[in-house]
Amino acid sequence: MTTSPAEPRSERPVRVVLADDEAMIRAGVCAILGSDPGIEVVAEAGDGREAVEMAIGHRPDVALLDIRMPGLDGLRAAEELRRVLPGTALMMLTTFSEDEYIARALDAGVSGFLLKSGDPRELIAGVRAVAGGAAFLSPEVARRVIAHLGDGRMSRAAEARRRLEPLTARESEVVALVGAGLSNAEIAGRLHVVEGTVKAHVSAVLARLQLRNRVQLAVLAHEAGMMTEA
Repeated sequence: MTTSPAEPRSERPVRVVLADDEAMIRAGVCAILGSDPGIEVVAEAGDGREAVEMAIGHRPDVALLDIRMPGLDGLRAAEELRRVLPGTALMMLTTFSEDEYIARALDAGVSGFLLKSGDPRELIAGVRAVAGGAAFLSPEVARRVIAHLGDGRMSRAAEARRRLEPLTARESEVVALVGAGLSNAEIAGRLHVVEGTVKAHVSAVLARLQLRNRVQLAVLAHEAGMMTEA
């Protein structure tokens, strides 16, 4: 399968604040991200409250949060960060046992989900994707989301198509490509328009459909069966 996260600037690396209560996990994530010269972990936190404070101080491109932490958990930290730092993209670290948190995280404005046990390459790809304005679900998480939405799939599909029906042909093209996980820049290249035009279309569609972010729009595109058109 991303409000409008800050896009990475070509003159500096993508800046990340990482929060996880397990020191070993933090060390591993930092090592993986540190292998990419285009990504810099600017601060580490052991709980959600500390993560919020560090993010406010550093204003990163991406906040990478463990869902379950003592004190202020990742979901509540994400909700607070969405309010105070709307330009920072939010990404969650999760496990297979935490499916029930995914819907809540979507409502909190989270742009991506990564499994702690996933491929390290997905971590780098995911951080770069959400920093560039795209959504990112690791394949395993995407399958869990689709399975979770399986009950009532036909009625969901009909409702999704009904909601998307008023869109223009160009807006529908953009939505299908958002659902395919493309960033604004990639969509602009595919449609041969400037990136600002794509951003305007995405913002207009999100507002019209009353969606919080690109992940919700991507889910809607999947439910409507638009992916075959992308």
